[in-house]
Parts: sequence; structure tokens; C-alpha cells
Amino acid sequence: MQKVMVIGIAGGSGSGKTTITRRLMQRFGSDVSMVSYDSYYKAQHDTPFEERARVNYDHPDAFDTDLFLRDLRALKAGKTIQCPIYDYAIHDRLDQTKTVRPAKVILVEGILIFASQELCDEMDIKLFVDADADVRILRRVVRDVRDRGRSLESVVNQYLTTVKPMHEQYVEPSKRRADIIIPEGGHNLVALDMIMERVRAHLER
Repeated sequence: MQKVMVIGIAGGSGSGKTTITRRLMQRFGSDVSMVSYDSYYKAQHDTPFEERARVNYDHPDAFDTDLFLRDLRALKAGKTIQCPIYDYAIHDRLDQTKTVRPAKVILVEGILIFASQELCDEMDIKLFVDADADVRILRRVVRDVRDRGRSLESVVNQYLTTVKPMHEQYVEPSKRRADIIIPEGGHNLVALDMIMERVRAHLER
């Protein structure tokens, strides 16, 4: 049986992780499965909305890493998983889940996936997508206001109080665990070609 290849894609919020992930999925289709660490924010059904809104979602403790590891290991073992669905507008998990099927290549995406050594140990290739801080904040503002129903004021406030300090404390240092650092994210076509070639070689084995 062919070994499953796990590719971790980390980087700051708005760095271009999703662009790279999307390109790989478009190129390799059903040979690739993807799980996002963001789907594994802890469930907070019993916590009032005001409290949920104040949680530091850029700290490793905000994630249910045990469940994430269990699901990732199940995928590697060829099992289908039920991935949680997280709703950013209500700061909580929904009751329904999403079916993720096993594949020859599993993409794992998230800002803090390299902060956990245990998670890193499950990965074969660790990519860190790098982008300037001003580029990242602008992308985040556009995304959160347009796609997640946030106000501009709340996005800027969250960036200054948690996103930026947590990036400096956890995300940036986790770059040392990466095998490859990709400047300019999905716009770096040379890096993207190299990764695609590596995936193609794995699939043809």
C-alpha cells in the first residue's frame, strides 16, 4: 500500500496559505484531501456570545488539537472522517459536520500547525508561507469584513490585541520547524511548481 503524504501549510493570517492549498487541490483533484486547523476551534456551545467573542483565537489553546490529531491519523490510516464545521460569525462549531475522505496526499492548513511538535511529527513536508505584515492585515480586513460579517473596527481591534502579538509569539517562531519557506505565498510560481512536482512524483510511485 502506498504511503500517504501529509503536507503542512502554515503561515500568518492572510499570508496566502489558502491560495497554495487551492492550487494544489485544483491540480490534483481527488488524489488530495484537505483539513483546515481552523475547523477545529474548540466547541463553545455553553458559552455566551459576548464571552465567545472575547476568546483569543490566535492562541494554541483555542484549538481542539487532540481531535485534530485523531482525525488526521484516521485519514492517514485510510479512514473517512467527519470534520467539524466552524462558523466565524457566531464563534462556535455548527452541529453538522463535513465528510473528508482519505487520499494519497493530505493537505493540512492553519496558522498554528507548526506550534505543536506532535502535529509536526505527522507531516512529511512542512511549508511556511511568508508575507509582509501590512499585506497580511489588508487581506485579513477584506476577508473578515466581506466573508465573515465583521465590522472594520472589530477586525482592526482583534488584529492589534491578539492577532499581531500571537503572530510574534507563536506563528513567527514556528517558522523554524518548516522545511521550506515560501515568500509571497500563492504568487510564488517557482515554489508552487516545485511543490507540485514533488506531489506528482509521489502520486506516480
